[in-house]
Amino acid sequence: MTSRTSTAPARTVREHPHYVIGLLFALREDPDCVVVRWRDRALTAREVHASVVAAASGLAAHGVGPETILGILTEPNSPGTLVARYAAHLLGAGVVHVASTNAASSEAVLSVAAQVSALRETGAALLVVDAANVDRARELRARLPEPLALVCLSGPAPGFLDLTAAAGAYGFLNDLKDPTASVALITKSPGVITYTSGSTGRPKGVRRSLSTWNHMVAATVDSGSRPRMLVTTPLSHTIGPMVDAAITSGGSVVLHEEFEAGAVLEAVSTHRVTRTFLASPHIYELLDHPDFESTDLSSLRELLYGGCPASPARLEQAVRALGPVLIQTYGTTESWGISVLTPPDHLRPELLASVGRPLPGVDVVIRDPETGRDLPSATTGEVCVRSPVMMEGYCGDGDPVRSVLNDGWLRTGDLGHLDDEGCLHLVGRLGDVIKSKGEKVHPVAVENALLSHPRVAQAAVYGVRDADEVEHVHAAVVLHGAPDGRSSAEWARQTAEGARDAVVTELREHVATTLSPFHAPAVITLRERLPLTASGKPDKRLLRAEARARPSECHHMESESVQ
Repeated sequence: MTSRTSTAPARTVREHPHYVIGLLFALREDPDCVVVRWRDRALTAREVHASVVAAASGLAAHGVGPETILGILTEPNSPGTLVARYAAHLLGAGVVHVASTNAASSEAVLSVAAQVSALRETGAALLVVDAANVDRARELRARLPEPLALVCLSGPAPGFLDLTAAAGAYGFLNDLKDPTASVALITKSPGVITYTSGSTGRPKGVRRSLSTWNHMVAATVDSGSRPRMLVTTPLSHTIGPMVDAAITSGGSVVLHEEFEAGAVLEAVSTHRVTRTFLASPHIYELLDHPDFESTDLSSLRELLYGGCPASPARLEQAVRALGPVLIQTYGTTESWGISVLTPPDHLRPELLASVGRPLPGVDVVIRDPETGRDLPSATTGEVCVRSPVMMEGYCGDGDPVRSVLNDGWLRTGDLGHLDDEGCLHLVGRLGDVIKSKGEKVHPVAVENALLSHPRVAQAAVYGVRDADEVEHVHAAVVLHGAPDGRSSAEWARQTAEGARDAVVTELREHVATTLSPFHAPAVITLRERLPLTASGKPDKRLLRAEARARPSECHHMESESVQ
């Protein structure tokens, strides 16, 4: 059996088993310091503490308690997102975010139908919204067959429960200060329901207990660091426990609705950000931004990234530019963190093609996806995981759970292998393997080959079937600016068709030489930018659909409007 395990004790959250109680204790230590920045607002620790306790008190007065499920619909990454979740968890209630799926962008907002489905599937009894979502909340309630109580964090509204009616009734906090009572409450709580991106089918609601969320926060707390954390990905997903841990550690957070490279650079410099988490393609955008070299990023101590495998060539560039601050994390919505590539690992070029070693307490094994048999080292198979923070299951239909969970092991659907040092190497998804000319082509290998070419800034590789159901390798590529200083878009618009053909031919030959001729893409599409999925991964489903719509083209430069 090919397996690697690492174990280490988890740190406690301010010596209290309930992460929100620990967080509230931390907020009281320095009440006048700014702990949350969002748009033009700067909230002090005192204000955040008061908002959480008041919301929890109001919800308790309306019967919210253990096993209640609250929907949360707020503006992307707003302080209200945190306040609603902290208040619910204080009472032992669970939450489901219905504003987005696995969104790395505020553009990825769920449709009304999808939001209704999420509320229905999870059995949400209340929907907590902010002022911007009052009208949407009423529309959702009208479409649900079961009663749904509405709550507005921004104050009383017609048809909404009034959270201010019980202001000052904070007696429940005295009970929660007792660790024994808190443990009992945590055990009963459904915690958090997070929806997957749906990149391989219908989005699924992943259930994770409050006990597990506590463990995730505790594993990240560092009381001596007082981090200043920049947030550009959804608070409802991977970064959520990191933010909780940052505040509990005595730190602060800067909340952005979405990733925009220039805004990130400005925020790091202005607020002296020490930590952030980005999707892998976002690192490439930072490196390519015209203000990157002139921006003071010296405060940055940890740049965590993940979402999809990263290019070794681009990581080497990032290490040279930023120093030993990069931390790659690999995980899934169902598993949370699986492995980590540490800053020292990034200084070893031979490890940059991997996603690092298993995290403390995580077991990783490689199995044959058809037989379930354990495979030896260096043999590619399905990545299977066992850890203390895995999901409890999916909402609704139980069949998908049986297909991915077996005897405590999670089938991730990712293909990879473990090397002799215990580092995990990913080569793609089970459903993404391209069968071209009788050979299996793993998209990640072709993407890395393209990204090793000096002209290529970003690349996505995917399979497209023609009218005869024959699959071909396609690639969407974003070029670096032209040697004369023009952007890739300007170069494409101003350069003759023959010159663009020459670049496409050069890239195809580069892949054939680096890997093999059957890896060389049959079609290469030149774009100004890659469309990203909700989780910050290249949106291959959209790229595949676009390719099918223009089967005769061998390359094409997309306009800015194609996202």
